[in-house]
Amino acid sequence: MTETAEQMTSKTQNRFLSWLILLAGVYAILLSVGMVGSGFKWASGGSEGARELFEFATNPFLALLIGTLATALVQSSSTVTSVIVGLVAGGLPISIAIPMIMGANIGTTITNTLVSLGHVRKKSEFRRAFAAATVHDFFNLMCVAIFLPLEIMFGWLEKASSWLSTHLINADSMSMKGLNFIKPITKPVIGEVKSWLGVMPEKFAAIALIAIGVILIFISITVIGRVLKGLMVGRAKAILHGAIGRGPVSGIASGAVVTVLVQSSSTTTSLMIPLVGSGVFKPKDIYPFTLGANVGTTITALLASTALSGPGAVVGLQIAIVHLLYNLSGVLLIYGTPFLRNIPLQAAERLAEVATQRHSLAALYVLSVFFLIPGLCVFIMSSWG
Repeated sequence: MTETAEQMTSKTQNRFLSWLILLAGVYAILLSVGMVGSGFKWASGGSEGARELFEFATNPFLALLIGTLATALVQSSSTVTSVIVGLVAGGLPISIAIPMIMGANIGTTITNTLVSLGHVRKKSEFRRAFAAATVHDFFNLMCVAIFLPLEIMFGWLEKASSWLSTHLINADSMSMKGLNFIKPITKPVIGEVKSWLGVMPEKFAAIALIAIGVILIFISITVIGRVLKGLMVGRAKAILHGAIGRGPVSGIASGAVVTVLVQSSSTTTSLMIPLVGSGVFKPKDIYPFTLGANVGTTITALLASTALSGPGAVVGLQIAIVHLLYNLSGVLLIYGTPFLRNIPLQAAERLAEVATQRHSLAALYVLSVFFLIPGLCVFIMSSWG
């Protein structure tokens, strides 16, 4: 039975409306992630709070924990990396700064894990979304387990980055600031919400901003999930799979490019979580895309660091190169080695199965991995020191 012109027009209009709702949902996620990050920064004192926390770093293991905790608190590996560059320029040893960079990689994954909690009301969706989010955690934890001991024993990142920075320091500078189109569309709204909350004491206002962001995550995930099921059929699904789900090289390249454009690996990976939760992709499909986001987030800092001048120029570039070399090495070694490749995915899927049965374990996982364990270790180690 053929469709009438009126039916086709109605279907087109409904599809157009669905795409508009989806775009609004994506914007809501960007906004909510920005709110949570801004709230954490507000509560912890932003980069100044991170700088004060870094003063406790006296050995590589403590530096790793502080890097993790600081990034989880300020919700921005870029902010933490910037603080580390300043500290290195001020005399912080590179050998201490490198574990901080590794810790920042772990801390930045909290955002997409929080986004996955938006699927908690539907078991199958939550299992897929939580696995897709935590595969990033396990990959970065594996990187630390492999590369931190190697760095302590041989200092390979420090040596390689030192050699490269001295050869690149005179390169033409490039800045990615002009490409950042996420901040301009979210910052005004977040600023307005912060001004409304300004009547409250600062700490309470910061907590309220985080709470609003988390609530918005739940709402936007629900909306996106419903709309995606109708839209991601046929050609639209094929195009998306062609870019991300075609294979590891395509997935890694897509993740790197998108992250360079949005200048935030947290944002890139967070936008993928609803696609996995809704069944458009499997956690296995998103895994290479996540690794690409890891690489992409370092390119921004690397290009920006070539614009530095003065005494801190060489060390600033060196830290950016450390981040790039570290993340590239992780992708090449772990994903490039068959028996290592599936360990993060298997661990994430196993954790997701357990968390699906007991949702309280998902919340406990987030609190313990990103806050309680690093915070407690920092307190104990700094007290002993």
